[in-house]
Amino acid sequence: MKANWISVLTFIGPSVVLLMIFLVAPIFISLFMSFTNFNVYAMTDWSRAKFVGFDNFVELFQDELFWKALWNTFYCLIIALPVTVGLALLGAVLLNRETTKFKAFFKTSFFLPFVTNTVAISIVWTWIFNPNYGLLNWFLGLFGIEGPNWLGDPKWAMPSIIILVVWKAVGYNAILFLAGLQNIPSYLYEAAELDGASSVQKFLHITLPMLRPTTVFATTMMIIGYLQLFEEPYMLTGGGPLNSTLSVVLYLYRQGFKFFRLGYASSIAVILFLLIVLLTLVRLRLSKEE
Repeated sequence: MKANWISVLTFIGPSVVLLMIFLVAPIFISLFMSFTNFNVYAMTDWSRAKFVGFDNFVELFQDELFWKALWNTFYCLIIALPVTVGLALLGAVLLNRETTKFKAFFKTSFFLPFVTNTVAISIVWTWIFNPNYGLLNWFLGLFGIEGPNWLGDPKWAMPSIIILVVWKAVGYNAILFLAGLQNIPSYLYEAAELDGASSVQKFLHITLPMLRPTTVFATTMMIIGYLQLFEEPYMLTGGGPLNSTLSVVLYLYRQGFKFFRLGYASSIAVILFLLIVLLTLVRLRLSKEE
């Protein structure tokens, strides 16, 4: 029995140690720092960091820029989540059809944006969104439509970010839905056909209910991902114009690594962590009720 425990610890020990160092420990350190005024001076001398209680959180809830960043983040989540799910499900259904050709090519093409470096993708999309010689405005010009200044106009900057994050996430989630579709027993569809069910009825009463576990997983991961929006606005707009694309994580980055208000940035991280946990629990609760 003792030898078995030694074998188990030998295999899982390194992973547990790494998780403790790079995941669990930073969470508790960030929580501790959120109650201090930890700044650039305290980085060299921890004794300069003073305990300030809930002052950081009080200031945070009075910070208009934080609420602006929070609104931008939820705006992206509310729009991008259903669009991503709809497009991913549509792509999965099309890929699952027996008449679809070049399935391997389309699977690879769908999945490629997800594994491609976000910095490289953002640079390409910066050129696509360019108002003067970008590909998107050129395409609109073919139909006599004058394209806007996508990344320079506060009205269009966040929709531009949403277009990018949706484009990047659709492929991965389409593959997830495709795996779910392929696990649905074929006899369910055959029985429905014998009962005279239409394609729409089979989709609504067989496909969607059987895809519920996949949908729960995909939507939960998308909620977590979209709430941590950072790389796309950082690379494309830097949070501008007029903070119209400033996300919570980008605001956290500014406070922590630009102004070196690490205690204040940690309070933002704590609030974001609580929001992610809360929305994840709500989503799981709704799935159980369904």
